[in-house]
Amino acid sequence: MLKRTLGRFLRQLWRLVWRGVLLFVLLSVALVLLFRFVPPPGSMVMVERKIQSWINSEPINIQRQWRSWDELSNSAKLAVIAAEDQRFPVHRGFDIVELRRAWQTSRDGGRLRGASTLSQQTAKNVFLWSGRSWTRKGLEAWFTLLIETLWSKQRILEVYLNVAEWDSGVFGLEAAARHYFGVSANALSDRQASLLAAILPSPRTRSASRPDAQVERRSQWIAQQMRNLGGAGYLQRL
Repeated sequence: MLKRTLGRFLRQLWRLVWRGVLLFVLLSVALVLLFRFVPPPGSMVMVERKIQSWINSEPINIQRQWRSWDELSNSAKLAVIAAEDQRFPVHRGFDIVELRRAWQTSRDGGRLRGASTLSQQTAKNVFLWSGRSWTRKGLEAWFTLLIETLWSKQRILEVYLNVAEWDSGVFGLEAAARHYFGVSANALSDRQASLLAAILPSPRTRSASRPDAQVERRSQWIAQQMRNLGGAGYLQRL
């Protein structure tokens, strides 16, 4: 009797788990499909910043204005690719070359290198919370595969540039361009774009308008990489 009862319970539990998984898959696919055409209303990073401000009783003003692909500076598009993910046009969400290099460096006792692509960063920023748990990494991989399948490369970069954080409460290229340089997102120069891309590793502790020596060096490196990629013509590969 106990065996049969336990068996029924396990079967019901298994059905509930699979229904939950199926529901999650359907909802996540629907959400990604929706954001292929509709600008995301925000990002999970913005939600986190708001929650942190409430917990710490430190009000934060979220600055963000969505700008379409054609309203975003080509210099900024290229600068972010040059800085973060130079194989963005050709990979399918995961840069195997960089993953191998990161693994090799770690295995040889070196400092663990980041190998996150623009697609992964977009998936994380829009759909997920911060953290390094295996659960979050697994969900990041799932959403990365979804956006790579259902969005174009242009759409991925467009969303990324509209949700990336460039200072405390400053999200998206339009807000960043006005915050640091007093210009719109489509008026950024190569120099300004490279400075914005240079602070992305630590946007809340660095400044694009008042770059320190480290930001300046990285900005110059990014500018050289932009030239190496062939300038704005590289964007035609997307």
